[in-house]
Amino acid sequence: MSEGERIAKVMARAGLASRRQAEQWIAEGRVSVNDVVITSPALNVSPRDRITVDGAPLRERERTRLFRYHKPRGLMTTHSDPEGRPTIFAALPKKLPRLISVGRLDFNTEGLLLLTNDGALARILELPKTAWERRYRVRALGRVTQDALDRLKTGVTVGGVHYGPIEATLDREQGANIWLTISIREGKNREVRNILEHLGLKVSRLIRVAFGPFELGELEDGKVEEIETEELRAALGPEIAMESGADFSGPLLHHDALPRPKRIDAAADQHEKRPQREHKKHFRRRDRSGGPRPSRPKPSPKSQDED
Repeated sequence: MSEGERIAKVMARAGLASRRQAEQWIAEGRVSVNDVVITSPALNVSPRDRITVDGAPLRERERTRLFRYHKPRGLMTTHSDPEGRPTIFAALPKKLPRLISVGRLDFNTEGLLLLTNDGALARILELPKTAWERRYRVRALGRVTQDALDRLKTGVTVGGVHYGPIEATLDREQGANIWLTISIREGKNREVRNILEHLGLKVSRLIRVAFGPFELGELEDGKVEEIETEELRAALGPEIAMESGADFSGPLLHHDALPRPKRIDAAADQHEKRPQREHKKHFRRRDRSGGPRPSRPKPSPKSQDED
């Protein structure tokens, strides 16, 4: 067996990109090993190898970090958007490390989004086999019985897509709307919305309140909060920590001085050249529906986000 680890995995663990993004950058010829440009991720590297991305040395691997973020409605879970829509990463404080989202939330879905500087950990946590519970509060237009919701415990097939067991509770009725609590473990594309539409309900608010052992709690809309290293270590457990290669003893780096790779993908390039639309600030309105106060939503675009 070759010494070392696959280069895309090393780049992901350094927090530079997700493993998939790293493989794409390699295919584009943006990565060099020992001053030789590579175009295939099928390469093992060791600490003795010199890796550069866009001419900048691969930075020292930082301690594995995880953050809770209260994603508002009306933000894309992406680093850039060719249509100029606002993104969560543009909204985050500038001195945070280069972060990767653990899965995604839809444009109009709000609530808890986990962010990490460790691409290998992000990949493990979002895999269906990890089966961490995602719990949501949902407001929907229409009526449904608890018996109908209980039948979701065995799973359901909608539009040819099979969804695994779903826990759903009818919390209360409010005028023409209802409030539900939904728990899923797969996190397929728009899973909650598709299942409730199958039951004749129209979702008007979708708020993720928990992902695995981590909860939204009282974290304010748009705020980000780091999970302490010891809490993170305990929450992940030895199996996930070992599989992801999480490092709880590495250094904490000063990110305002770190070199970052150039954004040269086509979508980002178009975004850079296009004049930015001004996005008006929305004033918050009081929400007496029983959930967190939302930002005023924008029309929902098509996406491949989780919910």
